Amino acid sequence: MGLLTIGAFAKASRLSPKALRLYDELGLLTPARVDPVTGYRRYAPEQLDRARLVAWLRRLGMPLARIRCVCALDAGAAAREIRAFWVEVEADTAARRDLATFLIDHLSWKDPAMTETTSPLGIRYAALSDAGLVRASNQDTAYAGTRLLAVADGYGSGGGPASAAAVDALKRLETDGIPAGNLLNVLEDAVEQAQRAVRGVTGAGPGSGAGADEAGTTLTAMLWTGSRLALVHIGDSRVYLLRDGELFQITHDHTMVQAMVDEGRLSAEEAASHPQRSLLLRALGQGTPDLRLHDARRGDRYLLCSDGLSAVVPSEEIRRVLAATGEPEPAVRELVDLANASGGPDNVSCVVADVMEIQG
Repeated sequence: MGLLTIGAFAKASRLSPKALRLYDELGLLTPARVDPVTGYRRYAPEQLDRARLVAWLRRLGMPLARIRCVCALDAGAAAREIRAFWVEVEADTAARRDLATFLIDHLSWKDPAMTETTSPLGIRYAALSDAGLVRASNQDTAYAGTRLLAVADGYGSGGGPASAAAVDALKRLETDGIPAGNLLNVLEDAVEQAQRAVRGVTGAGPGSGAGADEAGTTLTAMLWTGSRLALVHIGDSRVYLLRDGELFQITHDHTMVQAMVDEGRLSAEEAASHPQRSLLLRALGQGTPDLRLHDARRGDRYLLCSDGLSAVVPSEEIRRVLAATGEPEPAVRELVDLANASGGPDNVSCVVADVMEIQG
């Protein structure tokens, strides 16, 4: 078969002539022959496979620069690169879905009218952080106050200062007023300040990754607004809710292993012992945080913890401690002790907060 005209090639490859001209200019799909007088492009039939691959990748939404890299790889490596791209897409989609849910809840919620029988709610809380039994230093930071609850898990050579800087940047939320209807902007500004604070102590730029030699931190925080808890979460620390004796994990780990579980490539049991279970897909400044709003009920108990607890202590044991321990302070002590009794391989941080009626 001879060379194909650009029109015939466009039809066969399902790419428009305009797209083919652009891909030629970018060096992504160069014609087999260009007429030196008319500039008319002709393509070889064997170029169809590459053209169709480009068309499919564009339908996935892959950027052209990344498509060029994929097309230069062998089949196995190209498949791995496409899989990695799709993990990123799904993580971004999940983050945008969470933001949409947050906005819907935030804009549609109305503060319930107070009646004579309605008692105002508050929180009682405790926080504890421990280096564990293996690590030489503690890179976690845990904080609990009248409005702010936070756990940050630092990584890299400057992980400790990074986690401390992130939490310190949020502490202004303890004293700053939150105008009605402005919660989203308050949270966004606080996260941006935390990101700047972390860059200030680590020297990392906005585009730096979360590699082994980079310093950074996760961040999981809840802001008490008087009747609701607003959650900001990025990384692999967790928030659990104990309600009516049942334990619910209300955050989603931003790790490679969790993404593999979500895709059905790993079971939850396999993920628990996977050698890359701590490999982060998102960290503070590297991806979009999840946002949640939780209507508070009297008797709710929240636990924020680093993976130094959740990775070594089964959820049923966590539930048992939260359900059986009356006050937050002994609860955090017992949870930390459980992590250390399980070998204490990592720093461990816990914040426990109870929603309760304020006695007038």
